[in-house]
Amino acid sequence: MIKIKIKVNKIDKARLFKGKSDTYLDAVLIERPDDYGNDGFIAQDVTKEEREAGEKGEIIGSFKVLGGKKPAPQQRKAPPARRPDPDLDVPEDGNSIPF
Repeated sequence: MIKIKIKVNKIDKARLFKGKSDTYLDAVLIERPDDYGNDGFIAQDVTKEEREAGEKGEIIGSFKVLGGKKPAPQQRKAPPARRPDPDLDVPEDGNSIPF
C-alpha cells in the first residue's frame, strides 16, 4: 500500500482537465527518500515538450510505502562470464590451426 499526502494549494489549476465525468490531474511519483521518512515525492506531470525543454512539474506532495517489503531499486546485472570453448583453444605448440 502507498500512502500519499497532497498539498492541494500547490496544484496548478491550469493543469486540471475535464474527463467524461470528472476533473483530473496527471501526477507522477518520484522515488527519492527524504529526511522525513517519505519514500519520494509527488509532482504534477508536464507535457512531453515541457519535459524535453527541461521543465519540471511542481512538487505537490509526498508518499510513503506502507507494510510489506519496499521495492528494491532497479540495478543492472552484469552479463554472465563466458566460459572458454575447449574446441577453440590454441594448442600448446603455438600452432593455431587445430589440424
